[in-house]
Amino acid sequence: MSGSCFAEVLRELVELTPSEQEALERLEERQRHVRRGAVLQRENEACGELFILRKGLMMSYVLLDDGSRQILRFLFPGDMLGISSAMYREAPETLSALSDCVVCPFDRSVLSELMVDHPRLAGMVLVYSQIERVALTDRLAALGRTSAKARVAALLLELRNRLRAIDKSIDNAFALGLTQEEIGDATGLTAVHVNRMLRQLEEEGLIAREAGRVTLRDERALKRAANYVNRYEGLDLGWLPKPR
Repeated sequence: MSGSCFAEVLRELVELTPSEQEALERLEERQRHVRRGAVLQRENEACGELFILRKGLMMSYVLLDDGSRQILRFLFPGDMLGISSAMYREAPETLSALSDCVVCPFDRSVLSELMVDHPRLAGMVLVYSQIERVALTDRLAALGRTSAKARVAALLLELRNRLRAIDKSIDNAFALGLTQEEIGDATGLTAVHVNRMLRQLEEEGLIAREAGRVTLRDERALKRAANYVNRYEGLDLGWLPKPR
């Protein structure tokens, strides 16, 4: 692999200068392979590194007092991992691989240097952190206010949109890549309930499933059912500092 996955993500929103591109490539100079099911960072353990996910699918989660797991985010190539850990001595969440992954580790001090030398890139890190925060707020509101069907529908739309952001060939069909238990841990449902909601969405003609792939058959109706808002659209980045 060459270049920078993080730069590819940012380039969708801003035109990067050569010096910004070089700075982002330095974040991905080292690579580490993470096997499916392995933990990259564990909640409440000391943390000193951040990561760029270069290949594969990961998740962040916390363990609740009753031993259950709440998945906070699914993480895709180009995502910066562990940014919330930069403010703490101990990690506030666990990062785990849902598939075989490649990550690029870098020390927290490198993020400080990036902010000093490239203020616009620092602004973009803030932008993506806030997009994630708002998306997480949407899901938190959904857990308390929307139906099980709406939660599952919203998650399917979110997964497709995130995958399409890194693979333009994806249209309405995509590999799900998640078990029903993992979907349940993200939506506050049991695996049995997730299965029931997926079947209901199929029966209503909103989706189709085959061999681990999902097709969004009626995206407009699915969005209505989910009350879904794509938080990667409608951005106003005119306030970002000018590149140096």
